[in-house]
Amino acid sequence: MSTQDAVSELRRHLGEVFRKLALQKESKVEEGHLTPDHVHMLLAIPPKYAMSQVVGFIKGKSAIHMARVYGERKRNFVGQHFWARGFFVNTVGATRTRSAPISAIKRRKIRGSSN
Repeated sequence: MSTQDAVSELRRHLGEVFRKLALQKESKVEEGHLTPDHVHMLLAIPPKYAMSQVVGFIKGKSAIHMARVYGERKRNFVGQHFWARGFFVNTVGATRTRSAPISAIKRRKIRGSSN
């Protein structure tokens, strides 16, 4: 399997993991793009959840999942980090304004940009 094939498979796998984790918090991944060094996601989060709660949940559970599936050991990796500490959040309102961040994420997919 080539490196590009492995990255494509990892993208598909993580996309599914992110979608399932978001559903556990009654949220939805509207759009996303995974690059080798970071992730862009547009999440629909209901008002009863804080954005930081949902993002922290997705980051934490996906890191545990990655360690178990792709790590050599089948336990939590104490002292190792899959995600950086922070994240950027911006809010969008009505359906019309939601198209802008979706378009930006799609442009990054097409360009293959890591920014």
